[in-house]
Parts: sequence; structure tokens; C-alpha cells
Amino acid sequence: MLVLGIDPGTLCTGYGLVDGDRDSARALQLGTIRTSPKDQLPFRLQKIYDSLRGIIDRYRPEWVAVESPFAAKNVQSALKLGQSKGVALLAARHGGIPIAEYSPTQVKSMVAGYGRADKEQIQQMVKRTLGLAELPKPADVGDALAIALCHIYCHSGREKFDLRP
Repeated sequence: MLVLGIDPGTLCTGYGLVDGDRDSARALQLGTIRTSPKDQLPFRLQKIYDSLRGIIDRYRPEWVAVESPFAAKNVQSALKLGQSKGVALLAARHGGIPIAEYSPTQVKSMVAGYGRADKEQIQQMVKRTLGLAELPKPADVGDALAIALCHIYCHSGREKFDLRP
């Protein structure tokens, strides 16, 4: 299964393309889409949309997985985060790719086995699971990879840590 995980943000959107199943997965492409805080929000959203459409058109993932934001520092941050998530959903929809959304707790539970795992624990599990040479940086990239892994684990019908045959 080929999954594009997206961690939306208006200044830095992380993405990670993961291929595999619950027993074996590898990162094919990862990175960030960075925008300037000096640019007006519509221009930043357009850059995020265009960049995600380019990734979707090039790699044709089977799924796009996005984290559902749960909190923000203030109302303006929450609105901007929601707008960047909306742009990511629209890019996937226009690309004809099905979309899955996961809460931060779901992602943490599926990837680290604990719904309250911290960023470092998630980064370490992503590194280990995908066989990366170093921790994914910045954290937005690690989060996007974790979101993709979460979808792969959910789609397989079992959590990674379910040890039943």
C-alpha cells in the first residue's frame, strides 16, 4: 500500500510517502512544504495545494492520510491550521485519492503503542520502523510519516503491537 501522510501547517506542511504493510514499510519520499510568513495566507495556501498536487500526480498514492487537529494555541492558529488541512484534503480529492483522517491519539497509539507518547517517542518509532538512518527532521516530517504508518496499520486490520498470528 502506498500512503501519503500529511501534517498540515501554513508555514510548514510535512509530508511522507510510505509504501508497505504492517510488517514491512519504507519511506519513499519525505519533506516539507515551506511558506513565508510575509506572504498573504491565500498565497501560502496556493503553494501548499500546488506542491501537494505535484506529489500526488507524481507518485499516485493509494491513500492520503491526514491528522485531524485537536488543539491550537489560539483561535487564529486553529483557523489557519484548519485552512491548511482543507487545502490538503482538496488536493487529495482533486487527485482522485481517497482520504483517511486520524486523531493525534490514534496516530500515537498505532505507531508507539501509547496514545500519550511524546514527540521523541514517535520520532524514534518512525525511525526504527522505516529503517531511517536518522530521526526525521523537522518534526512535521516525522509526524507525516507516523500518520502514513497509522493508516497502513489501521488498513491491515491490526495494530502493529497486536501479536496474534
